[in-house]
Amino acid sequence: MALKDITLGQYFPGDSLIHRLDPRSKLIFTILYIVIIFLCKNVVSYGLVIVTLLVLIKISGVKPGVFVKGMKPVVFIVVFTAILNLFYTDGTVLWSLGFLKITEEGIWKAIFMVLRILLLITCTLLLTYTTSPILLTSGLERLLRPLKKVNFPVHELAMMMNIALRFIPTLIQETDKIISAQKARGADFDSGNLMQKARALVPILIPLFISSFRRAEELATAMECRCYHGDEGRTSLRQLVMKGRDWGFLVFTVLLVAAVCVLRHFGL
Repeated sequence: MALKDITLGQYFPGDSLIHRLDPRSKLIFTILYIVIIFLCKNVVSYGLVIVTLLVLIKISGVKPGVFVKGMKPVVFIVVFTAILNLFYTDGTVLWSLGFLKITEEGIWKAIFMVLRILLLITCTLLLTYTTSPILLTSGLERLLRPLKKVNFPVHELAMMMNIALRFIPTLIQETDKIISAQKARGADFDSGNLMQKARALVPILIPLFISSFRRAEELATAMECRCYHGDEGRTSLRQLVMKGRDWGFLVFTVLLVAAVCVLRHFGL
């Protein structure tokens, strides 16, 4: 997997309905969508949430290939999870070889677990692909604003998330440059056993850590020079306002949650 295939933290500008939604409504949808993924019990409920997500992706205008590319870093986790559920679930045995066995229940459980992971990642990618990091953290800060009454550092948390999201693509590019430079010097990252490959990463990790600390120090200095003092007396350039389409999207989200709950009650 090439580093350029990692799309985490990237934002794809657009003018679709999903792009124009208030970040708070998209955050609420994402949270509730993750909840209903784990409420789904059978084929019908999974089909409903899959179709819903596919429709939203179509509306967003983001190419499906971008989502597929974003899945590549978790392929190993998905395959490993499927294998565990496939071979280590009790039930009606369809095939066995020694301590390995495949059951009918294991097949369905493996399918549903893989779907859960893929849907969870896809809905999260849809949020980050259609929402700029600044708007995303502003929406999160507004949603968590009531926690300020108990002295929870809402602004500081949102600021850290904003910085982390903005620096992910930068660090990926920096890593790619370091790998290219090391390969030009004759470094080999593909051959050898596991320990040799791990040792080969040392010439990458050390410069990457040094570069990260340098960028963090430069950012801290820049913030101090601009007299940054946290949330004290700060105002926002762009005020978030919930519009009709945002309230409509929230109503749609509530109806989706209700539909999945009803399907779960009837075992669907």
